Amino acid sequence: MSLNRAPKNNVFYRNNNWHYPKIERGEGSYLYGEDGKKYLDGCSGSAVANIGHGNKEIAEFAKEQIEKIAFTHLSRWTADSIEQCAERVARWAPLKDSYLYFLSSGSEASETAIKLARQYYVERDGSGTSKWKVISKWNSFHGNTLGALSLTGITGRRKIYDPMLINFPKIPQFYHYRNMWDAETLEKTSIKAAYALEEEILRQGADNIAAFISEPVVGSAAPGAHPTKIYFEIIRKICDKYDILFIDDEVMAGFGRTGENFAINHFGGECDSTPDIIVTGKGMGCGYTPIAAAIVSDKIHHTIMTKGTGLFIHGHTYAANPLSCGIANKVLEIVERDNCVENAKIQGKYLFEKLQDLYKYPIIGDIRGKGLMIGVEIVEDKKTKTPFDSSKNVKGKLTQKCLDEGLVIYPGGGSVDGKRGDHFLLAPPLNITKEQVDELLFMLDAGVKKICDELV
Repeated sequence: MSLNRAPKNNVFYRNNNWHYPKIERGEGSYLYGEDGKKYLDGCSGSAVANIGHGNKEIAEFAKEQIEKIAFTHLSRWTADSIEQCAERVARWAPLKDSYLYFLSSGSEASETAIKLARQYYVERDGSGTSKWKVISKWNSFHGNTLGALSLTGITGRRKIYDPMLINFPKIPQFYHYRNMWDAETLEKTSIKAAYALEEEILRQGADNIAAFISEPVVGSAAPGAHPTKIYFEIIRKICDKYDILFIDDEVMAGFGRTGENFAINHFGGECDSTPDIIVTGKGMGCGYTPIAAAIVSDKIHHTIMTKGTGLFIHGHTYAANPLSCGIANKVLEIVERDNCVENAKIQGKYLFEKLQDLYKYPIIGDIRGKGLMIGVEIVEDKKTKTPFDSSKNVKGKLTQKCLDEGLVIYPGGGSVDGKRGDHFLLAPPLNITKEQVDELLFMLDAGVKKICDELV
């Protein structure tokens, strides 16, 4: 039975068991409620507001772009803002030559990537090709549309829609804290997880596999989990060996979130682990506009668009929207100018080091991440890694305790078995200051202490 806590109006809220305080405005790293309460946005909404809220420079640019041209349809027109944004993002990407297919959300980008993979093999090998399956992983999230949800490896999000989903094969995640091989080191977990791909390819038959998709640093499914460099080196070799495309999902991790332009750069980038397609979003527009993209290698683009039919059988009304592309280009100009990626690296290192103090609390099981993308896992028993029963709603209670302190965190669950397992993500704006990181740490410590006093 619903708790019916959401506001009584015409909005279809996502969770009627949540009370939804109203935000009046945002400024920098802070949000302000209608009651005047100030919140430090410790998760950038959902790792989106990477340069904070209320940026007047972007607001002024958006006004100018709207007055110039706000909408064209990609099937018939191009515009300066579209081409300029594509050129900038291509410079950011760890691909020698790349092309941008702009969309409005990460879910749309994931759908686009798997369609590109399928059409690539059809164009190259003919309509009779059997290569269509995409291997993904458990403890992964790639979106909520039906195709993207078919890739997603969070059982709690999939369960009621299972009859409607494609039965894509899944392999284990490089989730070291709960790895299935009892591997003692992250390096060993990374190797085991990588070779699980080859085992699944052989099980399914390489002729049936079009692509493999992976986040380089996991977002909501097991926040902050990541491998060592060897993982993606092995993955790239396996994909090449069996003629399979590698899709790098950086919807959350891309555009500086981890202290690199793209998180795959931590693991070799264009040297040892070059993706064929990068799926991205969130930090491209930093919440100032809905925008995402599939960044496509020259190999795929040439096969479909030059050597092949020249027609990608796909499209959305707001694909390559000139207003969104213009705003995203301006956002990334500011990120570059203000050295936000380097700041994410510096402040992320500082935050991660200071977070180790949380291990003094009996419920803190694991802290992991890169840059300003850090996950904290909560457990009932540290020694056995036993999670709290989901009925206790620890993630929700901790979120409220932190909100009471003036801190916004990004809660999640289900990482253990699809239902149990509490965790939260810290992903503050990339331009956060050291003083604001200290403020975040102080409020987080207070929130964790309060939930411990209640639970233990």
